[in-house]
Amino acid sequence: MPVNPADGPILGTLYGSDAMRAVFSETAYFQRMLDTEAALARVQAELGIIPADAAETIAAAATVENLRTEDLAASARNVGYPVVGLVAGLAKASGEAGGWTHWGATTQDIMDTATVLQVREGLNLIEAELNAILNALTDQAQTHRDTVMAGRTHLQQALPVTFGLKCAIWAMPFLSHLDRLKQIRTRVEQVELSGAAGTLASLTDQGIAVMEALAGALDLKAPLAPWHVCRDALAETVAFLGIVCGTLAKIATDIILLAQTEVGEVAEPYVAGRGQSSTMPQKRNPIASEYIIAAARTVQGLVPVMMGAMAQDHERATGPWQAEALVIPQAFTLTHGALLHARAIAEGMVVDAERMRANLDISHGLIVSEAVMMGLAPVLGRGEAHHVVKHACDLALAEKISLADALERDPVVSARLDRAAIETLIDPGRYLGSTQAFIDRVLAAAG
Repeated sequence: MPVNPADGPILGTLYGSDAMRAVFSETAYFQRMLDTEAALARVQAELGIIPADAAETIAAAATVENLRTEDLAASARNVGYPVVGLVAGLAKASGEAGGWTHWGATTQDIMDTATVLQVREGLNLIEAELNAILNALTDQAQTHRDTVMAGRTHLQQALPVTFGLKCAIWAMPFLSHLDRLKQIRTRVEQVELSGAAGTLASLTDQGIAVMEALAGALDLKAPLAPWHVCRDALAETVAFLGIVCGTLAKIATDIILLAQTEVGEVAEPYVAGRGQSSTMPQKRNPIASEYIIAAARTVQGLVPVMMGAMAQDHERATGPWQAEALVIPQAFTLTHGALLHARAIAEGMVVDAERMRANLDISHGLIVSEAVMMGLAPVLGRGEAHHVVKHACDLALAEKISLADALERDPVVSARLDRAAIETLIDPGRYLGSTQAFIDRVLAAAG
């Protein structure tokens, strides 16, 4: 019975994904260990280390259906590791060939390589969602490149922006994430075959040949030397997941703020009943965003565990290594769940352009006071222009009139600009600077 909600059949629908749980399930883990044992037997047969017929028998028997859960559990409880029971079950299923199983390897070789195979599958799922979200956000950026809204700093209206620019800025980190992912793969997708203390002495002078052949058979890279106690690549991978979740949490935070009743500019995709309150029928809570933030905080909380697990003693660690198994599956599962929530938002967000414009107008032109100042500066000088506009803003706030009305009252301004010119100066759509160029740069980089 699951203890972590992310693994449950009910709450797991909110916190993770069936696809990622399948990658990191206990059954999948044991199958990946068996896949490693099968590949090891085959490459050793090719190198003349074990009989070819024994290797084929071992490979044919290397399926989880040939293992008994009760036996594996009893062995793991007694030994402290799952591989002894796995090798015993594989050897039994292989009959006379069973004596050649696990030849020259050590427990951590099999477990580390199985973990790497799972990580590779997990990264495939992560990469697919990163690409999907990037595509969805760049589509939104193109669609809303001219949808003017209030830009906000310190949660206050600052200057006009467009929702397209906001989406482009949301999209930009995904370009970096995809680059990081490509780089991480070269470091983490490496086979582990090092023997009991990292010398592969059990395979005499054929150790490196077996290691390289095993890497090729599993489509992994061969390391320069054993990485039993070099955990940087796995730690980097989990840190990467934490960074990805940080990006998702930023988007989710913006969506939550934009969806507030008093703002009402963007909402999560509408699905009947989703986000509803048990007592307030009118509510549509930003549920996906909330679970993104919950997942992000948890994944980022797991990153220090992986960093701490890097302090491994001598040639094989006494405890830090075991902590990784508590982190890696959970970090991948929660990240993938958060990505799926984010993809749904990115593809189906409901944008209210009219509300954006209405909110832009609530300051009656004050949001573009900088534009007026910059427009008057060539005529009045920057210092005087700042003084004139500041006085107009104070008047507008005090008397609850528009900035245009306040400016028109100022003889310094009215002597130089008629009402039409003033209205042009305070048009938010005319003060967007390099917005379109920035959007184009992100779209071009996304291809």
